[in-house]
Order: sequence, then C-alpha cells, then structure tokens
Amino acid sequence: MSEKAPLLHYRLTTSASPEPKDVSKHSRAKAGRSGRRSEDRTVRKLGVVFGVVIPTLLSMFSVVVFLRIGFVVGQAGLYQSIAMFLVAYFIITMTVLSVCAISTNGALDAGGAYYMISRALGPEFGGSIGIMFFFANVCGSALYVLGLVEAIMSAFGIPEEGATAVAGHHQVLPSGYWWSVLYGTVLLFLCFIVCLVGAHIYAKATFIIFIIVTTVLASIFISFFIVGPVVVILPDTSVLNSTSLSIANYTGFRLHTLEVNLLPSYTVDYTTGAMMSFATVFAVMFNGCTGIMAGSNMSGDLKNPSYSIPRGTLAAVLITFITYNLLSLLAAWSCDRHLLQRDYSFLGDINIWPPLVTVGIYSSTMSAAMSNLIGASRILYALSKDNLFGGVLALARKTSRSGNPWASVLVSWLLVQLCETICASSCSPLDWLNICQVNSTKSLKGFARETEQGTVTFTLVVLFAGKLNTIAGIVTIFFLLVYAAVNLACLALEWASAPNFRPSFRCFTWHTCALGILGCLIMMFLISAIYAFASIAFMLLLLMLIHYLGPISNWGYISQALIFHQVRKYLLMLDVRKDHVKFWRPQVLLMVANPRSCTGLMTFINDLKKSGLYVLGHVKLGLLDGLPSDPLQSHYDSWLSLVDHLNIKAFVNLTLADSVQHGVQNLLFITGFGGMRPNTIVLGFYDDCTPQDHLQGKILVSTSHGLDVVCPTTDPGEQRAPFFPSVRGAGEAKNLQEEEYVSVIADAVKMGKNVTLARYFNQFNREEVLGSGRKIRGHQSMTGPFVDVWPLNLLRPDSSGYVDICSLFLLQLACVLQETRAWKQARLRLFLCVEAGCSLQEEEEKKLRVMLKELRISAQVQMVAWDQVVALHWQRRGGKERGNLGESAQNKEKVEKEEAEKEDGVQTFPNNAAQLTDEYICAVNDLIHRHGAPKPAVRFLYLPRPPADTNRYCAYLHQVDLLSRDLGPTLLIHGVTPVVTTDL
Repeated sequence: MSEKAPLLHYRLTTSASPEPKDVSKHSRAKAGRSGRRSEDRTVRKLGVVFGVVIPTLLSMFSVVVFLRIGFVVGQAGLYQSIAMFLVAYFIITMTVLSVCAISTNGALDAGGAYYMISRALGPEFGGSIGIMFFFANVCGSALYVLGLVEAIMSAFGIPEEGATAVAGHHQVLPSGYWWSVLYGTVLLFLCFIVCLVGAHIYAKATFIIFIIVTTVLASIFISFFIVGPVVVILPDTSVLNSTSLSIANYTGFRLHTLEVNLLPSYTVDYTTGAMMSFATVFAVMFNGCTGIMAGSNMSGDLKNPSYSIPRGTLAAVLITFITYNLLSLLAAWSCDRHLLQRDYSFLGDINIWPPLVTVGIYSSTMSAAMSNLIGASRILYALSKDNLFGGVLALARKTSRSGNPWASVLVSWLLVQLCETICASSCSPLDWLNICQVNSTKSLKGFARETEQGTVTFTLVVLFAGKLNTIAGIVTIFFLLVYAAVNLACLALEWASAPNFRPSFRCFTWHTCALGILGCLIMMFLISAIYAFASIAFMLLLLMLIHYLGPISNWGYISQALIFHQVRKYLLMLDVRKDHVKFWRPQVLLMVANPRSCTGLMTFINDLKKSGLYVLGHVKLGLLDGLPSDPLQSHYDSWLSLVDHLNIKAFVNLTLADSVQHGVQNLLFITGFGGMRPNTIVLGFYDDCTPQDHLQGKILVSTSHGLDVVCPTTDPGEQRAPFFPSVRGAGEAKNLQEEEYVSVIADAVKMGKNVTLARYFNQFNREEVLGSGRKIRGHQSMTGPFVDVWPLNLLRPDSSGYVDICSLFLLQLACVLQETRAWKQARLRLFLCVEAGCSLQEEEEKKLRVMLKELRISAQVQMVAWDQVVALHWQRRGGKERGNLGESAQNKEKVEKEEAEKEDGVQTFPNNAAQLTDEYICAVNDLIHRHGAPKPAVRFLYLPRPPADTNRYCAYLHQVDLLSRDLGPTLLIHGVTPVVTTDL
C-alpha cells in the first residue's frame, strides 16, 4: 500500500505531461506509466533516515559544529549566541515549512528545490533558480575539497622551502600547487565514484560518516564532564609572523566562568585582523545553518518524498538546533573568554582524545563535498529532463538501467574539478592568513595553530580564506536566494487559493512564507550587499533568457492563478451602480464572421477601444443537440493565436446558435462580467463585396506556423483543427439575410448598446495610414491622417440637432481615436451642414465651437452648404413647407419629446415617415465625396435608428448603403448612451 499510493498520487496530481488527446495516445501513456512502476521500485530506495535526515544533518553540521561554536560564544556571549541561533533557525524554519508544504502537495520528481520552484513559479523562475542552485552546489563541493586538502597539508605536508616551521615525523606529503591539485583530484574522485555508483551507495557512505561525526560529538559532550581544568597554549597571532605563545584556561563547569561569558565582548578576530560585531558574527554563524535542502535534493531517489522530506528535514533542523545551543551553553560554562576568542580549536584541546576531533572535521568536510556533488548532479538531471535549454544539456539526460543519472554526475564532477583547479593556490597557511587580513573576510571556517616545536595540529582557517571567501560568499547568497524562491513559491500558491493546492502539511500560513522571504533577503544583504545585488541581477538575466529563448511548458503558471484571483476580487469591486459619464470608455464587441477578411478592422478597433474592453465575437451556426461535444472548444486556440499574431489586446467569445441573430443576442447577454460588459457592438457592413483573405501566407509568430487553411503540427499522429475556414467565394450565398442583419442592429439598440457599422475596412492599411504623417524626404511631416466627422443625421434632413446623444457619441469616438498613441498626429475635421444665406449660420457655427471648447475636443470646423441637396428632399415631399432648420420652436419640441421618452424609460423608434429618394441620398453621398480632400483615413457618419416597421428593413439598409457607398473606410455610428460631460 505504501508503494502504490504514491504512484496513484503521481498520476492524479502531476502536470509534467499534457493530457492524452485520443485513445491511442492514452494507451501509450498508460503503458509508459506501467513501465515506470517497476523502475520506481528499483530506483527509489531511500527512506526518511538515510535519504533525508543524515544528509541534512551532515550538511548543516559540516565543520561548523567543531570550529564555530567557540568563535560565536567568545565574541557574542551566551545571551547573544542563543539569540543568534534563535533568529537564524527562525529564518530557516520558515523556509522548511514552505518546503514541507510544497513537497506534500503532489508527487516530487528529481531536482528537489528546483522541481518545487519550477512547477510552482514556472520555467523562467525555476530555470534561473535551478542554474544558480546547481552552480552553488558545484562551487560548494570544490570549496569543501580545497579546505580538506589544505587541512591535510597543514597536518601532514612537508613545509616548503623558506618556511620557519620544522617538519615533524608525520609530515610526509609533498607540498606545492600541483600537489594540492592532485590531492584534491583524488579526494574528489572518491566522491565521484560514490555518487556514480548510485544513491544507495551514497546513503551508506554518508551513514558511515554520520556514525563518525556522532561519535566525535559524543566524545565532545563527554569530555566537558570528564576532563578537568586544563591550561591551553595559544599562538600569539597579533603579529602573524611571530611564534610567541600565550595561554588560556579551560576551567571546567564554574558559575564564575558562565557569568563572565554571558555578555558580548567583541574584539579583533585573531585570524583575520578584522573587528567583529553582531552583524559579522551573525553572518559567519548563519553560514553553518544552511544546508537544509540536502534531503530535498534527493527527492528523485526517495521512496516517498512527500512523507520523507517534511519529517526528515524538520528532525534534522531540531537536532542541529539543540546541539548548537547545548554546545554553546557548555562552552560558556567551562571555557575562559580568552580561550574562546583566541583558539577556535578548543574542542580538540579539551577532548579525551584530541585526534578524534580532527577525524570528525575531515569526515564532515568530505561528506559536505559529496553532498554538494550529488545534489548538483540531481539538479542538472532535472534541468536536462525539462529541456529548458534545448540540446545544450542533452548529454546530462542519460541514465543507467537502474535510473542513476550517471551523465549528470560526470558533468558535475568535471565542473567541480575545474572549479577546484582554478581556486587552488600554492600559498602556505600563513599566506592564506595574510590574504584573509586584507580581504577582511566574514566567512571564517577554521583556525590555525602552531606549537613551539612547529607541529601543526590542524588548520582549517584556509577553508574560505583569500579569494575563496569571495566564492564562498556568493555560494551562500545563492543558497539564500534559493530559499527565498521556495518561500515565494509557497506564498504564491497560498495567495492564488487554487483548489488543487491542498498540502497534507498544514503548519504554515502566508505569514510564515513572507517572513522566510524577508529573512533570507536580509541575510543576503547582511553577508554582502554587493554580492546580493549581483546574484539578483544574474537571476533576472537568466530569467529573461529562458523567457525569450526557452520552450513553452505545460506545467501551469502561478502568475495566471494570481492574476485570476486579483481580477475576480477587483471585478467584484467594480460596481455598475457607481458608473459615471466622466469615466466612460468604449467597451467593444466586434462581431467577426471570418477573421481572414477583417484583420484591418480588428486592428483599427484595437486602437479605438481606449484601454476598454475588447471582445472578438463569432457565431457558428448549429445546435448542440446531437453533438458529442462542444465544437467551439477546439477553435479557441486558433483565435487566441490570431490575437497574438495581430498584437491586439482582445478577448475571444464564441457561441453556437441556430441563427446569427440569436447568436449575437446570446453574446450581448453573456459577454463580460459585472462592470466590464460591452457597451458598443461593431458589425461589418452588409454589402456584395467579395471578401479578401488577408492571412494567406502569413506566419504565426508564436509557433512559426503558417496561418493556412490547416494548422500544421509537429506530431504526425495528432490531428489539429484548421485555423480558420476559407473566405466566401464570389458566387457563394451568405449565412445572413438583409432582414436578419437589420434585426441584429435593432436588437442591439433595444438592449441599450451603441451600434457601429464598419464598411470598406478591407481597404484600411494601418501601416500606410499611420506612416503618412511621419517622414517625408527626411523631414518630419506635421500633416497626419485626417478623420472626418459628419455629426448630422443626413438621412433626416428635417432634423437640426448637432448636440443630440448620437452626435456627441460620434465626436467622443473620434476624439478617443485621436488620443491613442498611434493616432496622435491625426487631425479631426468636423463638417457642419447649413443653408447658404441662413441667418443662423454664424450662430450655429459659434455654438458648435463653444461646445467643442467645453468638451476639450480639438477639431477643424468646416461649413458645408447643402441647399441644393436639401431641395431634392423637399421636392420629393411635394413642395411642403420645410420650415427653418434652426427654428427654436421645432428644436424645443424635439428636446421635450426626447426628454419625455427618457423619463418613460422606453426606447422608441421613429417612423421615418419622410420618404427619401435615391437621388437625394446619392446627392448626399456626392457631397461627402466633394468635401473629402485630402482623402481621410476614416469617416464617422451618423447612423439613424432602424425603423419600427420590420417591412422597411430592406429599404433602411438600402438607404444606408447608398449613403456610404465608395467612401473608403467608414464607421456608421448610432449612440444611445451619454458619453460626454463638461463637469470637472
């Protein structure tokens, strides 16, 4: 049961592979999973103790437990030492809680922290953090090997020529740069062999080392109680080239000694010559508290990662916390302050068998190097499997029959060897100390002590001395950045409130995640602000590279869940009852029959929306009854790909209906949420023009596929729906009749939507139009495209209003277009139709200019005399008295009628009793033509309401057709909502 449950959990929760799309693919996936079951039983062998507890304990202890206790207590005192440990462990515990939460939310694969971060925050963030985590482990392994080599050379190496020390009988190893490289290579090769064989051998090796370290720790605790007062001889390193000696006392358990060691006493560090403070000591101490990811890095080799990682990591953290505090208490209770400050090797001096501590230091250092090497290989293997860097990491993907990633181990070992060769130095331990003084290092990990006879007991101060300190500081910051990323991943999952984020480990909140992030960032800048900034910059650089060059993953993006969470919250706050005309903006529903023939209109409406809602609507004729599934679901990808291709900011809404009219009604009813609903519908014009295919031969940028009739795919067995059907031929019938088309307009007006009919936008070329006002013969042209506005209802010449709702709506849309960045150079031309010689001509022009000024609309007003055109209308009415267009009584009657209709709350339709002749409408069309020089980019015309009598729908459409014929790109607009105000 314990082995099958995780496998079932994996099948239910993993998102590393896409869902099967057909039966054959599903059967192949099922076979693949069944084939993995036997592999998982052989590969995943490690449990809680061997897989998590022991690696984490050894990684957190390393040499810190033997060398840093005296340094911390001697400088900071017992009170501040305990406070430092509390703060440090509070920070790492917050991170451990996040690790536990993520690891118990689903099945974990190889990669540990990288796998958690990448599956939560996406491939960009996960890949950048994974690369940094990999290099941190590589450099960490090299540094531990170098430190061990220097320690061995200090104890067993023959002094170089010119050295003042006298060689002892145990100093038999040749010294020198290449000898150090050779010794490091041998030690590293031993680690490589252990990691290459497999995780089970690594677990056994670490268990042996764990027994040694545990034995050494037991001897240290026993020595505190057995060993009596001892006088310890210390080197006087105030002058580094001096061999004068001083002494200090190990007093045993005495209350006086404890009282003296309670308070801090910061002084100059005898190994670096730097003055210590709370911040520097805390930074040094915190380096030893890292290593909590050693167990998580083995996630691919654990039998049950979701069970082992939380329990093992928490147990290791608790054990190390208790051990550090107990050692601090015992050291403060029994050791003189001078001893603690001047001899970091005091645990060996007071031990019942001093060489045992040296063995513990060597063993723990070897274990730390091996842990970093195998951790780096597992991270590299996970990166190669995810294929984030293409074929660069293809070699690292190879595994043995048992599943051991031998290629990743080999690459990691070679990089560690390279780093160890570069960082190695032929300096003597004394030279290391001089370099250390110059660099004022903060990363102390050892001590150096020479006796009167020249015998070197052991030296580990060289571990992070000199130029190694720079690398060590960066490695520590890389680790902290990984910890911060894990906390960020858990915080994002918690804030997203995704239903599938339900970890079995519940001892965390978003507060713990936030505290973990804050603590890690503070420690990064406390250790080194320069390295912290550089590390963050490096991470951002990797993030951008993966974002632009990496493949698209199907892991799911936490950003989408967070955006959804925030959008839903703000949509609920967007109250339609608080709408005000001052903040009106166009929210457009563009009905598209076939996007192949209307790309120009789609891009133009994208400019016209003014940061408002923009929805592409499409009606597919048919009924869902009798169909096995919704036929529209497979089309959304094609539409969204087109949106990306055209670089427009639009949503897509498709519907299935038995008629176009019912489909448009459905879209007007259901499109949008709350206060974000379309207030304007845009329709293509109903005419006999043959549609043109503007997508023929176009390449889709996101997939590099052509937007042809059939969408290509890289999988031969996968059938993909076509992007879009071919355009309608010249002889093919339309899916929409004239009466139904006008019915769509009438339905939209009934529902309180503004209506716009777009004609001749197949002739609209955005690049040519907007490029006309840029450069002419190398000089900047001040003449941009023209936008013509005719605010009068030209199909009702007996009307005389320029300030009705529809006219103002035309002006507002034209002004909105001009305010967009791309149309800044456009100039509005407003045409005012008047009778020549009318006494009210100047008065009407003055009123219009005042209105434009109050509305802050910049436009060029042109007076158009249309006496001859209007005469044709009145002749058709049998010479009936036409009255004065500017007569105040008629205006007053019209305003009162409109106000009465608003008060009744009913939208009424005019009866259009006036019969218009084709001759009159053609004369109006010719008038617009004659006043269109220079040729405008687009025209805005007044669209009258459809007639109340459905029998007159065809005549209405015929009149609109004659009015706008051959005018170029034209918008016929009918507005029903107030959109402008002069109020502040």
